[in-house]
Amino acid sequence: MTIIETAGTTTVTLRIWRTDNHFVEHTVAVPAGSYVIDAIERVYAQPGTGLVWRHACHHASCGSCGLRINGVEKLPCVTLLSDYPAGKPITLMPLAHFPRIADLVVDFVPFFDHLRAVGMPIVRRDETAPVLDNKHDLRFENCIECGLCVSACPAMANPRFLGPAALAAAERLMEESRGADLAHLLQLVDQTNGIWSCRSSYQCSAVCPTGVDPAGAIIRLRKKT
Repeated sequence: MTIIETAGTTTVTLRIWRTDNHFVEHTVAVPAGSYVIDAIERVYAQPGTGLVWRHACHHASCGSCGLRINGVEKLPCVTLLSDYPAGKPITLMPLAHFPRIADLVVDFVPFFDHLRAVGMPIVRRDETAPVLDNKHDLRFENCIECGLCVSACPAMANPRFLGPAALAAAERLMEESRGADLAHLLQLVDQTNGIWSCRSSYQCSAVCPTGVDPAGAIIRLRKKT
C-alpha cells in the first residue's frame, strides 16, 4: 500500500517530476490528517533529495505553493492526503504553461507581466463593511495570484494569450475602475489574444481556490464589447 494509516501516522509515497524530466518516488511518514504540503516538506528535509519547490506560508504569500496533484491544479497546503486512495503514489508536477525553473518551481514573470498589462488591482471595496461618512473600507482582492487557472487553461498553449487571471482582473476594473482608463482596457482585452482566445472550458474557474470565477468574468467582458 502506498498510503498507510497506522497509530496516528500516515505513510505516503510521492511521485515527483524532477528537473531532468523523470519521476522519482519518495516515501515519507507524516501525522494522520496531514496535508500534501506536509509530505512534501518531509521529502525536502530528507538528506540528498535536493528537491526544489516553492512555498511561503510564513511570508504572507499565499498561493505560491500551487502545483499539479495527480494532474489537477491544487494548493497542497489545503489538500488532504486522505483525499487520495491507498495503493497508488500521489503524483506531483509543476504548473503547466509556465517556464520551468527546476523540479516543482516555475517562473511567474510572464504571469505578472500579463497582470501588470491590465492594471493588476490589489485592493477592492469591502462589501461586508458598512459605509461610514461616505468612506469605504478596503480589503484585498480575491485573487491570490496562485497561477492555478493559467495552468488549467487549454488556451494558454498560446503564450500571448492574456490568460484567465489577467482577464478576471480586467473585468474587476471594469466594475470598479479605481482610476483605470476603461476605454483603453476594453480595447486591450477585446482582441484575439484577449477574451476571444478563451475556449469557454471553465477549467480555470473549476480550479480557482478563492472563487474568482475567471471564466464568468471573461463572459461578462465579452458582453461589454
